[in-house]
Amino acid sequence: MTAKALLKGVEIQGGIAISGNGKMNGHKPPGLSQFLGFSAGPAAPGNDELAFDLDAVLTSVVGVRTLIPSDAFTAPFLGTEREGHGIFIAEPDLFITIGYLVAEAADVTLTLADGVERTAEVVAYDYETGFGLVRAVAPVSGQPLIRRSAQDLDVGDPVIVAGQGGRNNAIAATVSAKRAFVGYWEYMLNEAIFTAPAHPSWGGAALIGQDGTLRGVGSLYVEDAGEHGVRRQGNMFVPVDELEPIYDDLLSLGHSRRTPRPWLGLFTMEVMDHLVVAGVAPDGPADRAGFQTGDVIVSLNGRTIDDMADFYMYLWTVGPAGIQIHITILRDDDAVDLPVQTADRYSFMKPPGGR
Repeated sequence: MTAKALLKGVEIQGGIAISGNGKMNGHKPPGLSQFLGFSAGPAAPGNDELAFDLDAVLTSVVGVRTLIPSDAFTAPFLGTEREGHGIFIAEPDLFITIGYLVAEAADVTLTLADGVERTAEVVAYDYETGFGLVRAVAPVSGQPLIRRSAQDLDVGDPVIVAGQGGRNNAIAATVSAKRAFVGYWEYMLNEAIFTAPAHPSWGGAALIGQDGTLRGVGSLYVEDAGEHGVRRQGNMFVPVDELEPIYDDLLSLGHSRRTPRPWLGLFTMEVMDHLVVAGVAPDGPADRAGFQTGDVIVSLNGRTIDDMADFYMYLWTVGPAGIQIHITILRDDDAVDLPVQTADRYSFMKPPGGR
């Protein structure tokens, strides 16, 4: 079977895979959890079973609803209406969420634990970590949730996964794996946290440790949440450790000071031990260079590429955004060299505020 045949029925939309049976990641339509074949996990434990007041902690988790301009770069991929959760982390009125909810957002509405809505503004969006920060424009009562490193979480440790809505939207879970995560939208974490069972509303959900502190922010629904990629329904969380080195930059600049990585706008999948192009961002560098769905990536600047992680790690070391590279592909059994003028991903996107 060819790479193109295996990719038939899979549509790649900017960090979200939509298969022929309608499965999505990142942006969750109503009823998706039932469609995927799982229900809410076990209820969160009572306060008498915990060393902290869970009900008080859950008041720090809010709903996040955003509107994105129809002409935004991410609108065709992530939609113009997005919904998930956020967590109150600092005074005055600062919330962390998963970045795809707020990327290019023009309007942000927070729903607090008591159901009161607050307008908010995007403070920062960082693609490399996957985090977004928003700030309520009117004062928010309550205590920010304390952040603590996820390094001391071990596989098998009990945790609580919570979205806005108090105990009705909080479940008991366990850490099912800690390992690198590679996303086909040019995204990689050296160590992500996986939990099971799956929370039915994962985007921006809070990963709460047994001491009541915030350890991670919900990013994805996955079906390989077990150790070593074993098939198991669960969620992937971005550890809060990823925030700390760039926190001050995000607050003062709206982005980190890191040199922008070269970006291709290329969505890839590992198929039959080959790295295959599954789609391109319209008018992105890969699209302009002539990449097509089904192309098999062979080498980058003459260096053989083994898999997706190898591809990204080498790409990000060849130089800053804007550098020209050469990628050799196989297309219909012919080797083709494609010169690609890389770009800064952020230059394609509207700045915080989405205007």
